[in-house]
Formats: sequence, structure tokens, C-alpha cells
Amino acid sequence: MLTHDPSEFIRGIQQLLISDKKKIGFLFGAGTSLVRKNEQSLTVPGIGKMTSEIIGEIALEGEKFVGPLDEIRAELGENFNIETILSNLEQKSKLIGNGTLNNLNKDSFMELIEIIKSKVRDKVSVHLDEDKNVVSREVVKSLVQSDFAEWIGQAERKYPIEIFTTNYDFLFELGLELKEIPYYDGFCGSFRPFFNPESIEDLSFLSSQTKVWKLHGSLGWHYDIETEKILRVQPDQGDILIYPSNLKYKDSKKQPYESLMDRLSHFLRQDDSILITCGYSWGDEHINSRMISALKTGTTSHIIALIYDKHWSEELKAFNYDLTQNSVIADLGRNNPKISFYGYRSAVIGCKYGDWRLKSEPEKEDTINVNLYFDEDAAMSSSGDLNVEKIGDEHWTGNGEFILPNFSNLVHFLNSMINETEIQSLGKNASK
Repeated sequence: MLTHDPSEFIRGIQQLLISDKKKIGFLFGAGTSLVRKNEQSLTVPGIGKMTSEIIGEIALEGEKFVGPLDEIRAELGENFNIETILSNLEQKSKLIGNGTLNNLNKDSFMELIEIIKSKVRDKVSVHLDEDKNVVSREVVKSLVQSDFAEWIGQAERKYPIEIFTTNYDFLFELGLELKEIPYYDGFCGSFRPFFNPESIEDLSFLSSQTKVWKLHGSLGWHYDIETEKILRVQPDQGDILIYPSNLKYKDSKKQPYESLMDRLSHFLRQDDSILITCGYSWGDEHINSRMISALKTGTTSHIIALIYDKHWSEELKAFNYDLTQNSVIADLGRNNPKISFYGYRSAVIGCKYGDWRLKSEPEKEDTINVNLYFDEDAAMSSSGDLNVEKIGDEHWTGNGEFILPNFSNLVHFLNSMINETEIQSLGKNASK
């Protein structure tokens, strides 16, 4: 079976990151808001936990929606989550007319939709403490996003880093501001900042500043009827966000989202552009189609997709790995030579699926470097049976886990490269 040597491909990634010719961007999904550096770190609940918390809170607040939500749970089965619940409610609210469904009329459906959306906003507003004040500087220091901002600030480059994210929260903004790194997010002004689509179309606008593009909107974005502009104000119930439901595909074709999606396309249509995805599951078809279309323009751009495909199975009492040979993502990689998918146990690189395996055992002094991106399996007995008592005849396999799909590990890896002498030396070689 085909295998991929992680040490070979990690050297390629390092060269890309230090090359002054490359335009580096990141697409971050919900997974990046789940990681924590320590107990103080702020995290946004994943969709499973968020669903259970919100449904539990609605039940505690009254019985009006308990029965209807139980019926919808029975309808959706294992697919019962915030995205499918909102999709279900929105579809029924459009079809119901003057009748009832799940013991709810049209007004009740709209009320429940707004309650759920309000609770989603509350769940992602982790930047506020119990008194609704912005969290302390000490808390912000504990963010993995702050460590990521540290790397941005240290790594000098000709082209600014571009951050694309589907997250509504302010974790990346908090990190960048802690490290005093100037960034631009599409809004101009100070008293009532307004969304400026022309500036997003201009790839040379504020050419030295880091960019933060929030593809699904952000807390505090409002549509102002009087000026007919998108303004950034204090977050409240009027925030315009693309909530997780089927409507997100339709909503993404509206402003300001259309301009932000165009920016993602424009970024990938540039020669020498590298987009690294992390915490993004490749489940948003409106984003996937834009990226795949942009890659077909004949440029030298490429996407390196870090896929967090490792999940614990209570039934098997073991980890499952979703990037299998027959998975949807593997098919996507086999059909797109400009996208490489890196999972924990396997990868699709150059349209070829294979397991991760080191070709040679690292020297003792190299092990520390390898551990930054690869967790080697323990040596096996010569019989290959893990249950055989080890007696000194174990053999090295080269198998293991590629750990960079974890955002915390990725940031640690990036910061390990901050060695001025080494970066300058490698940079000179990369530019030759």
C-alpha cells in the first residue's frame, strides 16, 4: 500500500512558510475555537455540546417547546444538532401557512428560531465575563490564538498573512490585539465603522497589515436601515450572522458575505498562494465550491487541508479515523491535484491516498523535531502481536499520527520555527 513520509512533506511546508515569494493564508473553522492552552483558555462549545446545552436551557425555561423539540429529535434521529434543527424549523415555518406542525404555528416557529439563534450568540460570546465585561488580559494570554498572533508578529514576510474564518467569536481579534498586530477586517472608521466592499476587492489595500475575513459574519455586525450599510457596533440581538442551517448557502450570496467569499477566491487565484485549513471540516459546500473553482484557473496556488479526523468511539473503546480510502474527503483529494488532505493516520497528496509512515527511524537528536508534527507509534514485537511481552526484540514500524490537524499543535509547530538565524538562512535558500 502507498505511504506518505511526513518528514518529507513537513520540510516542504516549512519552505513554503519561510519563502518570501509565497502568499500565505489560513482558513480556520469551528475546531480552532475548541482548543485550549490551559484551564484559563476560552473555548466555544462544539456543535454537539452546544446542541445539548441549548436544548437543556430551553427545557428549563418552560415546557412550550419541549414536546415539539422531542418530535423533531425523533424525526432527525442521529442527525439532531443545531444545524439540522434550525434547518428543520426554517423549512416548516415557510410551509406551515395558517396551520400547525409539531404543535407549533408559524409565530411559534419564528419564536423558537429566534430563541435558538440568541442562545448561539450567547455561546460564542466567550470574550465576556460574568459581568458582561471583556475578559482580562491574563485570560487573553492563555489563548492559543494569542500564540498564533505571536507567530504572525515574529515572521517577517513580504505579503501579509490572510486569515479566513467561519467563526463568529472574537478569539483571533483578541490575540492579535494582545500582541499589538495591526489587522484589517473590511470595516473603516471609528465611531460607526462601516463595511467597505471596495477595499476587500483591492488586494493591495493596506498591503502590510494582517487580514481577518469572517466568512459567516461576526458578533456586532448590523445592517443599518438609514444608511443602508453594514456597521460594526456593540453585539446584540440584531447581529447579522450566517447561522448554521441550510439557509447559509443562500445567505452567503448576500452582502457582506459575497465580498468576503470573493476575497477567498481572489486569494487563491493569485500565483504562489498557499491556503492552510485547520479546524475546518470541509462541510460547507458554498465555501468548498468557491475554493475548488478558484484552483482551476491555472495558477500555482495550493491548499493544504489539515483534517481533524480522530474521534473516540465509546462502542469500540478506541479511536476512529475518518479520512479513509473511501471517504468523501479522500475522493475530493483524488480529484483535485491542487489540494492535499492531511489527516491523523493518512493523507491524500498528489491525488494519491496513503498512510503516514516514516521511511527511516529518526536519529536521537532529530526526535525532538519529529515530535513537533508526528507522534510515532510504540515499537512492536517481532511477531507483530501487541499482546506479546516485550523482551527486547521489538522492531520500529515508522507508523504514527500526524498531529498538526490539532490547532494547538499547529501553532506550537509554527512558533518552533521562530529562530531568526535559521529562518534567514532557510529563507535565502528558499528564494534561490
